[in-house]
Amino acid sequence: MQFTDKVKEFISSNALLKDGAHVIVGLSGGADSTALLMVLLRLGYRCTAVHCNFHLRGAESDRDQQFVTELCKKAGVELIICSYDTKAYAAEHGISIEMAARELRYADFERIMNDTGADTICIAHHRDDSVETVLLNLIRGTGIKGLTGIKPRNGHIIRPLLCVSRQEIEDWLHKEDQPYITDSTNLETDYTRNKIRLQLLPLMRTINPDADNAIALTAAHLQESYAIYRNTVDNALGTIVTKADNGFAIDIPQLVKLPSVSAFLFEILSPLGFNSAQINDVAVSAHAQPGLSFRSATHEIIKGRNEFCVRELSSDRFEPIVMEIQPGNSVMLPDGRTLSISTVPAETPISKNPDIATFDASLLMGGSLTIRPWAAGDSFIPFGMKGRKLVSDFLTDIKISPAERKNRLVVSFNKDIIWVLGYRSDNRYRVTAQTATQLVLSLI
Repeated sequence: MQFTDKVKEFISSNALLKDGAHVIVGLSGGADSTALLMVLLRLGYRCTAVHCNFHLRGAESDRDQQFVTELCKKAGVELIICSYDTKAYAAEHGISIEMAARELRYADFERIMNDTGADTICIAHHRDDSVETVLLNLIRGTGIKGLTGIKPRNGHIIRPLLCVSRQEIEDWLHKEDQPYITDSTNLETDYTRNKIRLQLLPLMRTINPDADNAIALTAAHLQESYAIYRNTVDNALGTIVTKADNGFAIDIPQLVKLPSVSAFLFEILSPLGFNSAQINDVAVSAHAQPGLSFRSATHEIIKGRNEFCVRELSSDRFEPIVMEIQPGNSVMLPDGRTLSISTVPAETPISKNPDIATFDASLLMGGSLTIRPWAAGDSFIPFGMKGRKLVSDFLTDIKISPAERKNRLVVSFNKDIIWVLGYRSDNRYRVTAQTATQLVLSLI
């Protein structure tokens, strides 16, 4: 089947677009998004292209913007360019560069769709992206949902190219004599997804040359299976789970009648921060004596005689944890995560992972840290800023819901808060040019 016909059939079979619809197209200038724009135009859709310049790759970012400008001018397509200081946004919100770029572009896609009256937003994910997502989730550990790959529709966002591979896209562009640009970071192996793309998948193809398609078909089957599975879970909720004060109760006699107790518990407890090991322990405890308890960062489960009582964990129930500042020391938090201390040479690149905080060791060594819930009046100087900010205001700014906000933890040294755990460190203890050794706190 020809490339254009294949995409047309996929759009029709998944009811993604009506004929002649007005769509917003995310356009980076790479092969995927260039093919998406050109095939949608070929199929008769009205396109408004949106290019996001994150200013992360210097001259390459400017080159990309120039390319899409010329491409849209030649194709007669309206182009809207969004420009960001992505690094500043990431620092201000205490998130990774990758997450910052995602938040910025999707917020503008939604805004532009509403402003222009477009019907939907088209993103250029293709079959290989979905395959990589399946493998990424499998490696990290996931439930059934994580193995279903990328879906053709998610709210206003659709992905018309999920039916074609990256190679098919490049072959079609070559046949159409349509140029595109290449992002140099796609050729690096620094990121896990790129390692899967450039190292793991080629190895899998030596076992099965059609490995990509086999994984994609499996993900499609799992999507259908998950729909049936989720329907069963939802039906069981009505008879097994009931509302209770500050939470809900799980009826144990009804729970143990299910084909898989742990699978059902995973669906309702993992969104509350309980990990797989904890959920398995809860499942086993269904036959144990009353009194056992389990905690995540935000919730507590107490085993009764005939029910599990699940309720929000109030901050005043958390006993502060004190740990000496010595490399190799670690403590386990109530939610099952571990906070550990290590030191690295001054020249070691600083991680962008929000679960890792790096400090000037000379400012901290020899003392102790306290991990506790934040309290009213707590303040710190967020990394990258000069002024003091209330922790409550910081959590509000990064959009932590009121229900979750009260259970967030801070790490303090003497009377100073040096880290809002998992979000932002304090600027006063940052690594500078004068730092001899870095002290690293890792949340695992």
